[in-house]
Amino acid sequence: MRILIASDKFKGSATGSEVAAALADGIREVIPDAVIEAVPVADGGEGTVDAALAAGFEAITATVTGPTGEPVEARFAARFGEGRAEAIIEMAVASGLDVLPDGEKAPLTATSRGTGELIAAALDRGCTTIVLGVGGSANTDGGAGMLQALGVSLRTADGEVAPGGAALADLTSVDVSGLDPRIAGASIVLASDVDNPLLGDRGAAAVFAPQKGASADDVAVLEAGLSRLAHLLEAQPGVRPSAGDPGAGAAGGVGYAALAVLRASREPGIDVVQRLTGLAARVASVDLVITGEGSLDDQSLGGKTPLGVAAAARAAGVPVVAVCGRSTLSPADAEAAGFRAVYPLSEIEPDPAVSIANAKPLLVRVGARIASESLTR
Repeated sequence: MRILIASDKFKGSATGSEVAAALADGIREVIPDAVIEAVPVADGGEGTVDAALAAGFEAITATVTGPTGEPVEARFAARFGEGRAEAIIEMAVASGLDVLPDGEKAPLTATSRGTGELIAAALDRGCTTIVLGVGGSANTDGGAGMLQALGVSLRTADGEVAPGGAALADLTSVDVSGLDPRIAGASIVLASDVDNPLLGDRGAAAVFAPQKGASADDVAVLEAGLSRLAHLLEAQPGVRPSAGDPGAGAAGGVGYAALAVLRASREPGIDVVQRLTGLAARVASVDLVITGEGSLDDQSLGGKTPLGVAAAARAAGVPVVAVCGRSTLSPADAEAAGFRAVYPLSEIEPDPAVSIANAKPLLVRVGARIASESLTR
């Protein structure tokens, strides 16, 4: 039996590669001669660079400004050859919640500057195609820090604006004429499955800032700052009005800055990763596909990794099953999404804390169960 495992991370428990390894151990307990291939996948957030490296990209490390100003060692993936150079940048490694010192959130002052510095580092290496994978960000600064790192001036009455979204309400002027000229010659892709606009009830502050530690009062402050930033930026020549565009609210508004100033195009992250890994061709050559992520829920149906993998399997006529920490999907929803079966770890271990701490041995047991049931179908 030929089996392809293409799983996203189980956040806080296991990387996509670790999920695949544990499932493979369980499968081989039942089918020792199974031919198992693992393909790391992601949806543009954490794990996107790992997927690119597994596809043959080169890892490049740069020291950048972390979300609260501390230096962070961050890597991106690059591929050179055939007259082109392409970079895959994962915002989370430079400006993400996971790199906050001691995990202490800073909803009003966290900056996306490090992400801009990674883009500059990719340009320094000659990359003219840059995929910006967003997700897991610590900031709600509308991409202000990213733009500053790339030469855009954002000023208040007292000088250059301070880091973070709260300070943006005091902006008095914006000047994009200093934007790194290499941006004009680069093709930038915003890899995101988020379709939220920048402002309003579905915007970056209202929907995502509370996950980054913002109180209700903080959300109001951040909304005012994002609104001021958009108002001033969109009065600048060459800036594309994008505050209402799908994806502008991604990553605390970094999506907006990318669309409006860097003139990025938006593409679902899973589509980008599938293209990098050649997933469609790999799926077509196997008998069973296993995909998964930590939580399989309504948000997953909006285009998260498992749905993208399921779509590729369905197009190839190959059955696909999903593994997850927990699932809130009804059997009908799971079937409509293309899954032949769903295997939540919560069926084995109902305590979420225990499941998170012991995901790998639980995944081994699930792998054995999938193998046993696949033989009877």
